[in-house]
Amino acid sequence: MGRTERQREIARRRKRKVGLAKVRARHAASKNEAEKVLLLAKARRMSPFITLD
Repeated sequence: MGRTERQREIARRRKRKVGLAKVRARHAASKNEAEKVLLLAKARRMSPFITLD
């Protein structure tokens, strides 16, 4: 028996939350501006309205 749409939605949301937490941590630890721009672009692909400042 497969998962219901609601369970898939919850799983996507949880995975996005974990991924964004990792990107936020890397963004905070990065030293140069070029890496910060790349991480912001990656975060925007996951969540279009995110701000990492």
